[in-house]
Amino acid sequence: MVDTVNSLVTRVHELQVAHLTNGAAEMVAQLDVISSFARDHFGAPQRVDVAAGLHDVAARAAALGPEGTWLVAAAHSTLSGMAVLRGQADQAIFHLDAAVTAGYNDCVALHVAPVRPLHHDPRFQALYQRMRVTQADLDEFFWLHQEMQTMARESQDATVDNIGRLDTGISLLPQAPLPTREPNTLGVLVTRIELAAVQTALQQAAMKAEFQRSSGNTSLSLIDDSWDYPRARLDAWHADDLDTRRRQAAEARAFAERPGLGTTLAPCPPLGSIRYPA
Repeated sequence: MVDTVNSLVTRVHELQVAHLTNGAAEMVAQLDVISSFARDHFGAPQRVDVAAGLHDVAARAAALGPEGTWLVAAAHSTLSGMAVLRGQADQAIFHLDAAVTAGYNDCVALHVAPVRPLHHDPRFQALYQRMRVTQADLDEFFWLHQEMQTMARESQDATVDNIGRLDTGISLLPQAPLPTREPNTLGVLVTRIELAAVQTALQQAAMKAEFQRSSGNTSLSLIDDSWDYPRARLDAWHADDLDTRRRQAAEARAFAERPGLGTTLAPCPPLGSIRYPA
């Protein structure tokens, strides 16, 4: 099959979702809570050689020419994050160099806690100084990372809320829509893919847990004459109310481009000056 940008975007998404659910050794550090949640509800997932897959994507994307360059950046930035988590500073910088060369410029991501020790490395400093971003793109970078953290908290809250529910309904995890603005730099597309992967991993984990709960309640209702049907109906009503509020909250979180933000390329904010969204 001939590679296209869309086919490789799908492949990167698949690999990043696998990365988030493959276990502690392959977590993206700032998404530990997401990986843990997904792994707890999926159990032991089928192992995927994420690193090999990303190397393959980088090679295939490079063959597409300029239109595939940002996918090269996506593959190498993910490989860099994996190396950071494993304490492999040289590999992290090697892949970050390749990512920046291909257009990576998410300076917000480079301020997550596990990356900060690299801030003292002259090689990292030189790479950071090579990146350029616009104020409009920087604003979206902050939103994308904030939304990753918000979804992680939402998934945890939903898990707690669903403990002990006696109804057989299924509650999905609402997602804020991805931004659709035309970015000034293609590096924004890299982080959009990361957010999409987070959304998919959390949604799949939530659905798995919900189907297990629902099927368990269905079985109990068939075999247990003492089943509390009034309580089940009340739980269903309460769950519907929570679902509605969560959906409205997700819709309200949709990215809104602020007018007046600059679209001229400039150096990223000074290294160490960015506070990663909590």
